[in-house]
Amino acid sequence: MKLFTGLIFCSLVLGVSSQWYSFIGEAAQGAWDMYRAYSDMREANYKNSDKYFHARGNYDAAQRGPGGAWAAKVISGKDPNHFRPSGLPDKY
Repeated sequence: MKLFTGLIFCSLVLGVSSQWYSFIGEAAQGAWDMYRAYSDMREANYKNSDKYFHARGNYDAAQRGPGGAWAAKVISGKDPNHFRPSGLPDKY
């Protein structure tokens, strides 16, 4: 009985810890997406472009997770191009 209880406990601990490793990796990727969007915003230095770059960063980060494009659209509120200011170079 002790062996059975020990096996169940170990499997639960290992299962939870593997989910934490996955969460940490996904959080790092999301942070990288937001950093890249922020860097592009600073480089573009374009008036009223902050909403676009913030929405783009959220969209990129959410698209990778569960739910994909649907989650990205819900989190961002709209397609990121909705917030794109006119005249912003195509590079961004």
